[in-house]
Amino acid sequence: MEGALWLLVVVVLAVVVAPAESAGDVKIWPMPASVSSGNKRLHLSKDFELLTQGTGYNDASGILKDGFYMMLAVVNNGHVVDGNFSDKSSLLSGLHVVISSPNDQLQYGIDESYKLMVPSPENPAYAHLQANTVYGALHGLQTFSQLCHFNYKSRVIEVHMSPWIITDQPRFSYRGLLIDTSRHYLPLPIIKNVIDSMTYAKLNVLHWHIVDTQSFPLEIPSYPKLWNGAYSASERYTIADAAEIVSYAQIRGINVMAELDVPGHALSWGVGYPALWPSNDCQQPLDVSNEFTFQVIDGILSDFSKIFKFKFVHLGGDEVNTSCWTDTPRISKWLKKHHMNESQAYQYFVLRTQKIALSHGYEIVNWEETFNNFGNKLSRKTVVHNWLGGGVAEQVVASGLRCIVSNQDKWYLDHLDTTWQEFYMNEPLTNITNSKQQKLVIGGEVCMWGEQIDGSDIEQTIWPRAAAAAERLWTPYDNLAKDPNEVTRRLAYFRCLLNQRGVAAAPLMGPGRVAPIEPGSCYMQ
Repeated sequence: MEGALWLLVVVVLAVVVAPAESAGDVKIWPMPASVSSGNKRLHLSKDFELLTQGTGYNDASGILKDGFYMMLAVVNNGHVVDGNFSDKSSLLSGLHVVISSPNDQLQYGIDESYKLMVPSPENPAYAHLQANTVYGALHGLQTFSQLCHFNYKSRVIEVHMSPWIITDQPRFSYRGLLIDTSRHYLPLPIIKNVIDSMTYAKLNVLHWHIVDTQSFPLEIPSYPKLWNGAYSASERYTIADAAEIVSYAQIRGINVMAELDVPGHALSWGVGYPALWPSNDCQQPLDVSNEFTFQVIDGILSDFSKIFKFKFVHLGGDEVNTSCWTDTPRISKWLKKHHMNESQAYQYFVLRTQKIALSHGYEIVNWEETFNNFGNKLSRKTVVHNWLGGGVAEQVVASGLRCIVSNQDKWYLDHLDTTWQEFYMNEPLTNITNSKQQKLVIGGEVCMWGEQIDGSDIEQTIWPRAAAAAERLWTPYDNLAKDPNEVTRRLAYFRCLLNQRGVAAAPLMGPGRVAPIEPGSCYMQ
C-alpha cells in the first residue's frame, strides 16, 4: 500500500512539474514584485560585457565586477559556449548597470530594490539594470541569471520570453538562515557554499550560531582559552577565518549575525575557564554571581565588534535551567544577599549582558523566552526572536518591540517532517493587522540546527525548503500563491537549477532531506 501511495505521488508530481516552454511560464524564484515578458529569444554574446557608463557608483571594492563575473559563471555553468548565430538583431552584447548610491556599506535596511529590462528600450544591444545600491544590483544579477538558458543544440546562452521588464524589491528587510557550528563543526568551504546558495534565493542574513553546550570553536583573542572547548584542535575557526566569512558574505550582499547564547547553552566555555561554571559538577548556566563571567562576555563582544559589523548581535537567552544556581551553595548565598530568586537572577543576567552589547554599539536579538518572562524590562533596542510557536509575534509588536519569526513548527529545517508547502505558507504577519505593528516584524529566518547536520548533509536539508520561506519573505503578499501547489512547478525548476549550480538540493517530493525514490527527471522528483 505504501509503495502504491508513493507511486501516486510521483505521477501527480510529474504532471504538475513537467517543464514547459509556453509563453507566460515565468520560472523566476523568488517571484519578483512586478514582471512582464514577451515571446522573443535573445542570445548572449561570447564576450558579454559589463557596462557602467552614467553610474554613481565607482565600484572601488569590486563588488559589482565580482558579482557580474560570478553571475556569468553560473550562467555558463561549465559549458563550452562556442555556438555561432547570424541574427545580430537578437544579440545581447552586455549588461548596462546604473547604480545611484556611491556607498557600498552593507547594513540592515539597505535599499535592495532594482529594475531590470532585457533588452534595454534605449539600447537594444544591451540589457539594462538600475538600482539605488550595489546590493540591489546584485539581486538584479541573480534574477538575470535565471532568465538565461544554455541551448545544447546551438551551444549559446539564450534569454527566452523577451522583452522582460522586472521591477523588484523585498517585502522584508531581514531574510535569514541560521547555521549551527557547535553541534557539528562546519569547515569554511561548506559555510561558503551555504552563503553562495543563499544568494540564489535572495536571503540576506547568515545567523551564525557559533558556540553552544557542546563546543566553543571560535578563537577569542581576549580570552584565548575559550576555544579549548572545541571538539578538537582542527575543528576551530581563527579570528581571521571569521573575518573571511564576513567578507565573503558581504561582497555577496549577505550580513553575518553572530550569536553568543547566554547564560544557558554555555558548558563548553568552562573547558578553558572552569571559573565560569557554577561548579565542576553543575556546569551551566554561566555563573551569575561571578564578575569574571561578565568580564569574559565583555571581552567576547569587544572582539566580535571588530569582526561582525552587522547592526545586531544575538545574545540567545533561551532554555535556561537555573537549578545549578540554587544548588550551588555559594551562588545560592549570593542570590539571597542580592534579594534575588532564580527568575530574577535570569533577568539580571540577560539585562546586564544587553547593556554590555549596547556599549559595543550593537542592537540586540534575544530568543523569545526573555520576552515571555520579562518583556517590559528588555532594552527597547531588542529584537525578539520567536521560535516556540505561533501568537508570540503579535504580542511582541503590540508591546512596541521588533520581532523576527522562526516558529519551530514551520521554519525549523531540522524538523524533517515539515514539508516545503508548510514552509511556504508560514505567514510572519499572521493576526497582525495594524500597519505600524506590521512594520515591527522585520522579517523571518529558517533555522538549520546542527544536532544531525554536518558537511555531508547540510545542503540537502536546507534546500529546497528554505527557498519556499525565501519567497514568503521576498515577494509581495498579494503576489504569493494562496495554495502552494500553484508554485510546485516553479519551485521544482528552482531546485533543479540549484542542482545544476552545484547545490545539493533535495527533491520536493516527501519530507525534508528525502532522496529520489526511483530513476527519473529532476523536474519530476
